[in-house]
Amino acid sequence: MSKKQFIPRDISWLSFNARVLQEAADPTVPLQQRIRFLGIFSNNLDEFFRVRVATLKRMIEFAEKRKKLNMHMEEDPQKVLDEIQIVVLNQQNEFNRIWNGILRELKKEKIFLADEKHLNAEQKKFVQNFFDDHVRGNVIPLMIESLPQLPYLRDKSLYLGVVMRKKKSAYYQKYALIEVPSRAIGRFVLLPSKPGEHHIILLEDVLRFNLPNIFSYFDFDDFESHVFKVTKDAEIDIDNDVSTTFVEKIEKGLKNRRKGKTVRFVYDKNMDAGLLEYLIRKLNLNKKSNLIPGGRIHNFRHFMDFPDVFSQKNPRRKPFTHPALIKTMRVTDIVLQKDVMLHFPYHSFNAVIDLLREAAMDPDVISIKITAYRLAENSRIINALINAARNGKEVIVMLELKARFDEEANLEWKEILEEEGVKVLLGVPKMKIHAKLCVIKKRIKNKITQYGFVSTGNLNEQTAKIYGDHFLLTSNRNVMADINRIFLYLENWKAGMQPLKACKTLLVCPINMRSEIITHINREIKNARAKKPAGITIKINSLSDVTLIQKLYQAAEAGVEIKMIVRSIFCAMMENKKFKTKTTAISIVDEYLEHARVMIFNNNGKEKIFISSADWMVRNLDHRVEAAIPIKDKTICKELKDIIHIQLRDNVKARILDNELSNNYVPFAGKRKVRSQIETYQYLYHKTLKPSAISGN
Repeated sequence: MSKKQFIPRDISWLSFNARVLQEAADPTVPLQQRIRFLGIFSNNLDEFFRVRVATLKRMIEFAEKRKKLNMHMEEDPQKVLDEIQIVVLNQQNEFNRIWNGILRELKKEKIFLADEKHLNAEQKKFVQNFFDDHVRGNVIPLMIESLPQLPYLRDKSLYLGVVMRKKKSAYYQKYALIEVPSRAIGRFVLLPSKPGEHHIILLEDVLRFNLPNIFSYFDFDDFESHVFKVTKDAEIDIDNDVSTTFVEKIEKGLKNRRKGKTVRFVYDKNMDAGLLEYLIRKLNLNKKSNLIPGGRIHNFRHFMDFPDVFSQKNPRRKPFTHPALIKTMRVTDIVLQKDVMLHFPYHSFNAVIDLLREAAMDPDVISIKITAYRLAENSRIINALINAARNGKEVIVMLELKARFDEEANLEWKEILEEEGVKVLLGVPKMKIHAKLCVIKKRIKNKITQYGFVSTGNLNEQTAKIYGDHFLLTSNRNVMADINRIFLYLENWKAGMQPLKACKTLLVCPINMRSEIITHINREIKNARAKKPAGITIKINSLSDVTLIQKLYQAAEAGVEIKMIVRSIFCAMMENKKFKTKTTAISIVDEYLEHARVMIFNNNGKEKIFISSADWMVRNLDHRVEAAIPIKDKTICKELKDIIHIQLRDNVKARILDNELSNNYVPFAGKRKVRSQIETYQYLYHKTLKPSAISGN
């Protein structure tokens, strides 16, 4: 990939996270939400270092091996790492600027983030008692100087590095380490406050206040402490030992992750120089190890759960029932009659749960087969499936154990499901199962009827409240036949991919989705050259696949009108003098996370419209089982297009994706302001007032 033709994937991702940071800086966003966006930014960056930076470092380690294998590299990984370091440091400065501004606004709201040095008598007593009653039993200080090597430091944890001295002697000091027990206790402690005020102290400052108490045995009288955290390589390195079961490999990989190499060290820039040097040396770090100096507070991901002490409430708009389902007792009855498209988080996720609950209780239902990637903590989906198994149905769940950072949760779900008699499929080696599919079989008067769904998002009732996704409930026979073929492959993948190759309606990765997308783009190119209507509209999370980007370049040069909505990674450079028509590329970051994937091809006026689980990335198209479904119902097609057009008109939360990664907002230039998520809610809610507007084709 030439740098002149493509934006490096990782730099593009950092540009996306900068858009998240923009939301935290936006004064029109409620203060509580701005703090939450800081938490999201921090959590995103942690995951970026665990996965992407760790991968780049591994590439450098195996540089000689790559040369021997003549492996093609997209970019020089060291150059990318150097650029990452510069961008991250700049973003850290912007983060600190935004946080300082938010602190000032919190004070105006009479919300005070107190530290251990600014407590009144009542608060001091409270903090001491809180430590004794809730914290002391969770604190194990380590005198690290006396240890031959630094103890294991956990990823995602926050640590307090302590320097202890005696005021009478500057030569006698010791270092200690305390893991802040935020997992057990929580990060925020509400202090006694005057009426109308809210005082909050962070758990690490509770520890700081009690340091003389914690280390009373040593008789020190001068304490200095600074927080830091480490980020570790999160890639699961699974060996190819054929005698080891797949589950054992995953479990082994999780243990390896906990021992992963440190890829980032974030610390208080005012940390004692001796302690800082000691930690860097013991962690085997150097100047190229992503050492990030910061402020007094770290692990901002916890700030996604900042206490709700705000006078200005921002109640999330409540999801509502799809109009086609309002006057029915059974979702199943409607789905057997016609297709229904749910749009989350606007429509209620209860319809999906009800569909599975009805199947679990229906005496005519024979079986349920479903894929699961990321599940809610207390999943009502799982509850419905367990009840189905208890009622004698055959229940098969494809549970993806390789869903990153959900591996442990999915291992637990595996045990729970199997105990209830559910058959659990564990995926395919070297292939993630990312398609969101379900097929339910029932016998009606000695005839087998099938229905289910295809979705762009996960079966997670919690994230469905904040993730924008499309969910097609259908009983289309051709679609159900293809879903059965996919499950045939998942149940017996060792026999080969012939069932996937037999799919006739769904586009399936890694078989034909890439080639079909290219076919559709080529058709648009041909039509444009023939002076026929030609256009491509794409909404995805990420665009990094070189082949498809080059096809888009060819289309733009041929005069195909291209419109794109891409939330995060965007490696294309769509500003080019060779392009005959102006391309539109925007990213929308707002209250909800835009997660849906939609493809619309003009096809000389006979539009082809798909929803998909796959992004335009090599990993999705070539190394995952994904599914895209063509939308046939004319009413649903219009609804999808209307929603996409609303988003393309967004001039409040949409940013222009340009070659310079400037993240400039789309100008409204005197036009009516369009905030697409609010407009989409109103558009869909209006349809609930006119249920007759929703009809089958």
